[in-house]
Amino acid sequence: MREGTKRLYFENPYRTEFEAEVVERLKYEDAPALILDQTCFYPESGGQPADRGTINGVEVVHVVEEDDHILHLIKKEVSSDMVVGKIDWERRFDHMQQHAGQHILSQSFYELFQAATRSFHLGDEASTVEIDLREVREEDVERVEKRANARVFEDREIKSYFIDESEVERIPLRRPPQKTGRLRIVEVADYDYSACGGTHPKRTGEVGLIKILRWERIRDNIRFEFICGRRALDDYIWKNRSLRELSNRLTAHESDVLDSVEKLFADLKSEKRKNRKLGEKLLQYEAREIIHKAGGKIIKNIYTERSREEIKHLALNIIKAGECVILYGVKDERGVHLVLARSDAVDIDLRELIPELSSIIKGKGGGRPSLVEVAGEKANTLHHALDKAYEFVKKRVG
Repeated sequence: MREGTKRLYFENPYRTEFEAEVVERLKYEDAPALILDQTCFYPESGGQPADRGTINGVEVVHVVEEDDHILHLIKKEVSSDMVVGKIDWERRFDHMQQHAGQHILSQSFYELFQAATRSFHLGDEASTVEIDLREVREEDVERVEKRANARVFEDREIKSYFIDESEVERIPLRRPPQKTGRLRIVEVADYDYSACGGTHPKRTGEVGLIKILRWERIRDNIRFEFICGRRALDDYIWKNRSLRELSNRLTAHESDVLDSVEKLFADLKSEKRKNRKLGEKLLQYEAREIIHKAGGKIIKNIYTERSREEIKHLALNIIKAGECVILYGVKDERGVHLVLARSDAVDIDLRELIPELSSIIKGKGGGRPSLVEVAGEKANTLHHALDKAYEFVKKRVG
């Protein structure tokens, strides 16, 4: 039985290049893969994504762990038995910042609220921790951020070491280990102790700023989205640029932007109310004009530049103003939409048309005897559908 892969990233997470011997070539999920005698490539594990990089210049697209072996999925076959691996340092260091930041953040939640971390996920743009909390206030989140960043600014040492399972009682772990046997401990000096196999920097100062972006309830817990280090800097850059641009456009100081935006929303809401009332009056006038120009009780038309809701309201205004039946069709980017409506004086159940019209325009609909709507996707059959509706109504009302 061959020995497991030696994990060089445990010895030195800052190492970016290594030499190794190919132990086995195989296929993994239809991709060529290599097992090496040793590697700097971290496999996807514990909420942390895998490293990327190259082996003999060939791109490493994924790294996975199987038992004691690490599989390197590569873009194409590598023929040499001795290889040189190079990891993507920028990606590695980013993961080191985020993972160590999570340890500090989780311990801050635990110290302030005795709230345990239930899960952790390191994403491409932001990371998340699920915390055993039922509710949280804005000021609570700020307290956690300040506590976590205070530990960063103190530039405490971060070290890792292995212990036997029998020694676990002497380590004040934040949460019980999920694995048995030999354990790897990551310690933030005099602050956090976690059983963890991930990569971390040597000191908390390298983590950089820790910032919680947003939070939401999930199951019975709260999930917090956060960023650290370079990600926090990039986030601050675009947010500051956006705030500065808003400040210029609103001709308001940056601290007054929120008040200015709220005033704009209030003004917009007021204008929408006014426009809605004006629109309702215009539809009433339009309805009277349509009835005046109509050549009979059945009014049919197709619209292409008006919304479905607007046509529905127009139809309702028409049947209120006169004794008639409305057969309207609308074409838009979503497909086609039929609105069929009748006055109370016209004794027809328009729902009888739904099955046939739904079949013609390849859609579905519903409604009540006096108002039916059918939505579909076959725009080229809209005229045919309205003709069928016209024939049905004409037979009933003469």
